Order: sequence, then structure tokens, then C-alpha cells
Amino acid sequence: MGDAIIRTGQCHCGAVRFAVTLSDGFDSIRRCTCSFCRMRGAVVGMAEMGGITILQGAETLTRYRFHTRSAEHFFCARCGIYTHHQRRSDRNLYAVNVACLDGVSPFDFPEVPVVDGVNHTSDTGRPARRAGTLRFIRAGQDPLRPPSRPPGPP
Repeated sequence: MGDAIIRTGQCHCGAVRFAVTLSDGFDSIRRCTCSFCRMRGAVVGMAEMGGITILQGAETLTRYRFHTRSAEHFFCARCGIYTHHQRRSDRNLYAVNVACLDGVSPFDFPEVPVVDGVNHTSDTGRPARRAGTLRFIRAGQDPLRPPSRPPGPP
């Protein structure tokens, strides 16, 4: 497990600002294959219940629920950017869009684990399973040589 880190972040237009404590730092980043995450395409990190504080724009956040309606996804009503969601498989965790974090880009991570959300543990009763790995190889980088710096933001 990584060390917890505190970051600030915002939606694209800046109407929503928040502070978050990522429980495992960037060790818990992931993507998901469920229908919603596939379309959204976000890389997320995990925060425990109470780990997100909305600093500005709480009234601008809108919510979306689908399928079992247990996960609650939050978006800025002005610019449409997904900021975070309360997880379905563990209601004590929030997934936070790392692209909204100040100074962080999803392209900072050379490898991002992808979990099998199509066969969600809450539907199958089986443990969560890794579906694969999403890799980002910078232009000019040898794909067979590891990156020169460790994964994660600077």
C-alpha cells in the first residue's frame, strides 16, 4: 500500500473545487471496463469516506446513477466533467478522476491496471478481476524499455 497524499482539484471550468486525500496515493489508480467507465475513460484513484471535501461549487455538482443505482457519479453541471463517484463495490470508497487533480495527468502513468467491471463482483459474487493493463508510451520512447522515471505524477 502506498502512502496517503492530499491533493486539490477542480472541474474543467473551475466552478467545482475540492480537496482529496488519496488513501493509497497513486498506488490504487485504475480504469474499468463497465459500460459507463468505458465511455467516460477516466483514470481514478481511491479516497476513503470523508476523504473528499468540496471547497467550492457543491451546488454545481450533479449526480448520475444507473444499473443498480448504488454508485453515485458526480459531474459539474456547467462543463460536464466527471470529478468523482462513490463506489458500488465498496460504499466506503470514492473514486476520483486523476485528470481533475492539480498538476496530475492520466498520461503521467505509464501503466494503468484495468479492472473487469463488465463482470462486477457485486453481480457475480466472485472476487474482482483484472481485465488488463492500459499502457501509455510517449512518442520516441522504446516500448520495450521501461520509462526513465517511476510511474505517477512528478
